[in-house]
Amino acid sequence: MTKIQLQKIIKALIVAKPVSTKEFMFVVRTEAGKMGFPPPEKSKLLSAYHSLIKIKKIKPSLELEKLLTKRAVRTMSGVAVITVLTKAYPCPGKCVFCPTEVRMPKSYLSNEPAVMRAILNDFDPYRQITMRLKALKSNGHNTDKIELIIIGGTWSSHTHHYKNWYIKRCFEALNGKKSSSLLEAQKVNESAQHRCIGLTLETRPDYISQKEILEMRKFGCTRVEIGLQHIDNKILAYNKRGHTIERSIRAIRLLKEAGFKINMHFMPDLPGSTPAKDLAMFKKVYTHPDFMPDMVKVYPCVVNEHAELYGWWKSGKYKPYTEKQLHKLLVNIKKITPEYVRITRLIRDIPEESILAGNSITNLRQLLDNQSKKEGWTCRCIRCREVGRHHTIPQTIDDLVLKVRPYKANEGMEYFLSYESKDEKVLYAFLRLRIDSKAQTNFVPELVGAGLIRELHTYGKLTEIGHKGNVQHGGLGTALLLKAEEICQKNGLNKMAIIAGVGVRRYYEKFGYKLEGTYMTKTLN
Repeated sequence: MTKIQLQKIIKALIVAKPVSTKEFMFVVRTEAGKMGFPPPEKSKLLSAYHSLIKIKKIKPSLELEKLLTKRAVRTMSGVAVITVLTKAYPCPGKCVFCPTEVRMPKSYLSNEPAVMRAILNDFDPYRQITMRLKALKSNGHNTDKIELIIIGGTWSSHTHHYKNWYIKRCFEALNGKKSSSLLEAQKVNESAQHRCIGLTLETRPDYISQKEILEMRKFGCTRVEIGLQHIDNKILAYNKRGHTIERSIRAIRLLKEAGFKINMHFMPDLPGSTPAKDLAMFKKVYTHPDFMPDMVKVYPCVVNEHAELYGWWKSGKYKPYTEKQLHKLLVNIKKITPEYVRITRLIRDIPEESILAGNSITNLRQLLDNQSKKEGWTCRCIRCREVGRHHTIPQTIDDLVLKVRPYKANEGMEYFLSYESKDEKVLYAFLRLRIDSKAQTNFVPELVGAGLIRELHTYGKLTEIGHKGNVQHGGLGTALLLKAEEICQKNGLNKMAIIAGVGVRRYYEKFGYKLEGTYMTKTLN
């Protein structure tokens, strides 16, 4: 199909003004059919749309842009997520459930989508990021706010030289230019076209130390994915996890003291566990001050031929839960998840053909969501409540309610501040504030005597920096920041520190914050 023909379809869409995907596809099929072609890809139509705007043949249409955007869910949370993979490297873990495929990072399989992209790019972070940026843009996504996630097993087990090189290459890819050092690359990114507003690293609890945390901060890390898997030491030992739950509790404590956001990984259906034990684990994780996650990944155990567990399953030593048992467990977990926790995943992104036993339903989360609607219950987690998943936009800030939810966590006090709908079903923006019990003796010099803002996020469709969207850039973040400063002072602290991503430092400068070490800090008056 030629450029002129694609533009003809766009002009027909402008006239028809479709409001749903069904109406959109009807117009596209009809116009393409008249020309004797099948419906073209959205990315090609999007390119034609932008070319017509450039030559001023049509005016921009936000409604049409939404329909032209492929997989709009990718930027529904207000950021564009890019995941990159590190090279294969010996992992210290010997977990029986973990796949160990040749030439692949521990626990990852060569036919997983993110891994396939990494293989295609020889595990080079620069090439991986460049490819994802191009794909996101061609599918209609804004890419000026990037949340970068680095996976590949245990990040902390790599050499310092490799880690420094890897992070530098990541920032250079976002900047579109090379730098003489990591520090220079980070400085450039503060005003780059693709700004890194958050950086996540994946590691094991037994590798977390004060030294490791300080190195992570130099890399620009703001969130850590940490594999707890279970909180029962007998189950951990039976599965050869290699660390105790006490070691995990200490790691969580250190990370919170340094202001990190924490995404804890848990694995129901492990050998030695039961549905009752797994549910009891989540009840404790959500209520006991030793845990209190910000986010969780729930990865039901599956059998893969590259794991030691495969032999256990073949010999009858391990038998996974039935589909009914697992679904009931996951429903119960969703029902008890607090409003300040985000369930980022309910299953691993492992292709069905690689699963020999255990859950193989790839759209399980969607099925559970459908089940909740039929049964009349709702999941209260952040992901299920974020505004992008609902069809409601506030007219003014007065239409929303400011909620303050305090809770004890990891030898400190957490405050989850949020703007929500009056019925609390829709979440528009939130902030995590921590008042640490060791504020006056923090091992991070710039955090001594400071309250900690660990996260500030406004939801809604990703809106370009400098522009106002339906929710983003509408003043909610500012209001939450002021409320957090007020609470900080009421707790006797006259300094605030923010674990800000490199690309969001300029935003906090507008409110009087300055870069101190690797944090944005401010003396409160």
